[in-house]
Parts: sequence; C-alpha cells; structure tokens
Amino acid sequence: MSQKKQLSDRQIRQLKEHKYKSCGATLLDPIMQKYWVWLVEQIPIWVAPNTLTLAGLICNAVSSIFLIWYSADGRSEIAAWACVLAAVSLFVYQSLDAIDGKQARRTNSSTPLGELFDHGCDSLSTVFVVIGLNVATLVGERPELMFLSVFLSYSMFYLAHWQTYVSGTLRFGLLDVTEAQWSITICYLITALFGTSFWREQIPVYFPFFDLEWRYIPVFLLVGCSLMAAYSNLGVILNGGAGRNGSTVADSSVIFPFLPLLLAIGPACAIAYKSKQEIFLRHPALFALTFGMVAAKTTNRLIVAHMTRSEMKLWDSAFLAPALLMGNQYFDALLSEHVILWICLVFVTFDLLWYSYCICREICDALRIDCFHITPKLTAASSHVKAH
Repeated sequence: MSQKKQLSDRQIRQLKEHKYKSCGATLLDPIMQKYWVWLVEQIPIWVAPNTLTLAGLICNAVSSIFLIWYSADGRSEIAAWACVLAAVSLFVYQSLDAIDGKQARRTNSSTPLGELFDHGCDSLSTVFVVIGLNVATLVGERPELMFLSVFLSYSMFYLAHWQTYVSGTLRFGLLDVTEAQWSITICYLITALFGTSFWREQIPVYFPFFDLEWRYIPVFLLVGCSLMAAYSNLGVILNGGAGRNGSTVADSSVIFPFLPLLLAIGPACAIAYKSKQEIFLRHPALFALTFGMVAAKTTNRLIVAHMTRSEMKLWDSAFLAPALLMGNQYFDALLSEHVILWICLVFVTFDLLWYSYCICREICDALRIDCFHITPKLTAASSHVKAH
C-alpha cells in the first residue's frame, strides 16, 4: 500500500468546515438519555471521547470473537459465559457509543475527527455484532438466512451513510440502532439461559404452511426493519440531495455510491454460489468477517467523502480480496479456498486498519490535536450535558 496522503489539502479544508447534522429519535432514546446523561458525569474529564469509542469497539470485537471461536460454523453449542459476555459487552458498547459525543461537548473537545472515529468504529462493530448474533442463534444451520441477514446488515449501514452523503443529515427512525442493540442483547441472554438448542425449537403457534422455529424471529425482525429503513433512506436519495441540482453534498451523482457497494457485496454472492469447496457453507463466520471488513472499509470511505464534501472513488485496495477469491475460482481452485479466505481476511483487515490510521494521523496533524488525549476546557455548560 502506498505511503501517499489519503486526504488532499482541499479535503482537509472542507473537513474543518464540516458540521454534524442529525434528526429523529428512536423509541428508546428518550428513556436511555437519562442513564446516558448520568453516566457521562461519572467519566473523568481527562478521558478523551475517542478513548471511550475505541473501548466500546474492543469490547464488542473481543466478545464476538469468543462466540465465533465456539461456533465458527454457526451450528455449534456456545458456552453460556460467552453469551453473557457478549450481552454485557454490547451494553457497554452502547453506553460508551452514546456518551462519547456528550464527553466531547462536556470537555469542549468536539472535532470532525470525533464524528469520523465514531462512525468508523460503528461500521466495525456492526460486522462483529451481526456475525455474533447469527452464530448465537444457530442461524448458520440455515445458510441462506445467515447470508441474507449478514449482508443485508452491511448494506443497510452503508445505505444510512449514503443518504447522509446525499442529504447532509444523518437520520434516525423510530426503530433504529438502540432498539436493534437491545434486541440482540436479549437474544444473547436467551442463549445463555436456555442454550443454543432453544433456537431450533418450534414456536408453539400454528402456522398454516410451515413450522416456524425461534431462530427465524431475529432474522425476520432484521429483514423487516431493514426494509423499512431502506424505503426511508432510498426515498431521501432518490428525491435529490443537498448539492447543486439535487446532487450530493460533494455535487456528485446521488446514484454513484451504489457502485462501490456493489463491488464490496456483489462478489460475495458469486463466490459463495460458485464455490466447489462450499466455502460459505463450511466457514460462514470467516466468510462473513472477511467481506465485513471489505464493507467496513467501503463505508468508511463514504463517510470520509461526506465529511470532506468530495467525490467517492470507485476502486479501492480492499477489493483485491474478493478479486483474489474469484481469481482462484476461475482457475478451478488451484489453492484451498479456506487458505485463500484467511489470506484475504488478514490482508483486508490490515488494509482497513492502515487506512484508518493514516486518515486519523492526517486529521490530527491538520487540526493539531491528539486522537486519544485532550486538554479539557470546561465551560459553564459542562455541568449540564445536552441530551443530543
């Protein structure tokens, strides 16, 4: 990977002018706000907001890796303690993710880097949590459902930031992130209490055409909420953006961001379908994690494009991973697809981390700040943290 700068001087100038805009609130947010406002007051003022964000991501990643370690095939029993850890970690992540912005305002240390760092960590947490949910509820025994729920989740997170790139405002629906996180937490606790076998049991309600197992419920809820979110976000995108002549904030095409998403997600469908070694069926968690990293990198590039009001490039080095898998299949799997998949995961993870490091370093240099260290500047409003 090249050592050249990721951001141009023009992008840095426009990043400095960026202002965060959001609208809407979920059903549970007003209830949770009381707890979040109390919690941020317990955090020492010298703790940097980005430190809180990163701590939440680490909690999610570690707990999800334990789940994957127990059930990499999505069909194995998982220890109760791992599910409890995942539930607690997700609650900790939710709490820290909700108060990092409050901590920034409380210490008068808000910067564009904080927003970018927050959304970037969210993109990675989405990958780990969605895979963890699928293995904890034995959805891996229904590979087509696991594929649908995993890649639909990746796409919906991208779509939310696509509409933000178009409209300039991040929108929240009545059923959004907070509700999804609590639903997943409940699923983890159910698995901890009753074991993964619970999800194989049939729901004791008569359905005329098929027997419905409990594991279908999280998938149906995810698909239903995703379709509602997609309808709302696509409506914003297709109705025109905040730029000239209804374009994006970067005055670019509102449709173009679909192409990077297609390059990130599309090859996964072809690779899974054409694999003679049944790479997704045998290694669903590894497969989902690899393409999750590709999707996260693509989403991060979209977020950077929005915040710097610049055009998003089509090609990215992360796409070399699916290209390698497809190339190996073209030559009739000269090498083990399992080995290639591990190589791709290592490459795309390093690629994402290196990109993130470079972006953070360049922004820190430009704004003359430290990513994980602040000098608090308390204001009169510090004792009363805003609820937004």
